[in-house]
Amino acid sequence: MKDNIIAGLDIGSTSIRLVVGQRVSNIDGEELQIVGAVSVPTAGVSRGIVNSIEETTSSISACLEKAERLVGVPITRVWVAINDPHIKCERSKGVVAVGRSDGEITDNDVNRAIEAARALAVPVNYEILHVIPIKFSVDNQGDIKDPIGMNGIRLEVETLIVQGLSTQIKNLTRAIYRTGLEIEDLVLSPLAAAEAVLSSKQKELGVALVNLGSSTTSLAVYEERNLIHTAILPIGAEHITADIAIGLRCPINLAERIKKEYGHALPENMDKHNDEIDVSELVKEEEVNDDISIISRKYVSEIINARVEEIFDKVDSEFIKIDRSGMLPAGVIFVGGGASLEGLVESAKKKLRLPAAIGQAKNINVVIDKVKSPEFLTALGLVVYGSHADGEMEGGKLSKGLGGIIEKTKGFFSKIMPK
Repeated sequence: MKDNIIAGLDIGSTSIRLVVGQRVSNIDGEELQIVGAVSVPTAGVSRGIVNSIEETTSSISACLEKAERLVGVPITRVWVAINDPHIKCERSKGVVAVGRSDGEITDNDVNRAIEAARALAVPVNYEILHVIPIKFSVDNQGDIKDPIGMNGIRLEVETLIVQGLSTQIKNLTRAIYRTGLEIEDLVLSPLAAAEAVLSSKQKELGVALVNLGSSTTSLAVYEERNLIHTAILPIGAEHITADIAIGLRCPINLAERIKKEYGHALPENMDKHNDEIDVSELVKEEEVNDDISIISRKYVSEIINARVEEIFDKVDSEFIKIDRSGMLPAGVIFVGGGASLEGLVESAKKKLRLPAAIGQAKNINVVIDKVKSPEFLTALGLVVYGSHADGEMEGGKLSKGLGGIIEKTKGFFSKIMPK
């Protein structure tokens, strides 16, 4: 069983989530089955960035221990989501001459073209995370999905190159290696979530996946089954909580409860007759030394709406960069802890002028209910991503750009880790 285990580790700013899957054989072949999912509070991570390796390691260890007790087998390797706001993505082209004398394009030609596209000037302190082919051209014929087997003289590929800040990558990998875990690969969080949530049809038509986390909002835009843009914005659901705390002059833990239980993203949907709500029970439960008791639900909704619209403005500005503002037929799919906010979908439809929905796991055998919740979908996506990794991903071949940096970090820790 140990060899069939695939684990996805999503290290967020407020929670670390670990989802464990297992390949099981049945009549139709191998099937991926989710066997466990755990979540623990995070320490040492702020706004998607590790700011204390010691605290992050302790949090990961607690999550790992909890998961191993649940599934009953040791977990030794994980696929890890990266959600750093310093992520950059840019287009790059690679051109090669076809190697064979009869002009038939082989795997080797495609790999050489992708390697040629990798050779762009990467800024100092940045590492290439993913090299994702968008489209190929053979001689004068463009927009080719898969050129293998075709005939030609010149092969050109257009790729999307995703780069991460190497210091942040090293800090994250060191915190994980200290727990004794091996890293299969680092995957950009919206790309991982897309594997669990988006269908081929949605990717074909044009869709954006938006991962609304506590302190970052990440997005991935697909069209014609290819990833065409990705970005991570340094704003998230905890900013909404902070606004409520300031607006109601109440402690942050009480503001979080009010947001979850009474928050709504559209003030115009509030009932004028039942506007006042009594939060004295919440005050007692949270053991807050405060005399707050009656609040206006519409006022809370107005506070939430202002910040939600700001987040959507930033998301739309990313769509504008690639000329897709209001032009994605399959709309926007939300995942992440912030996606469960009431009224978020209606607000998105209005502000982004696109269809919108909350993401749901597709074509995966999930018997654990909590894995279906929006905050677990990134970790679930990592497991799906891991199960596909030996073959080709839907968006084309993924070139692992982190092998070198991960090996260096692993080498450093193998010297100091107890045998």
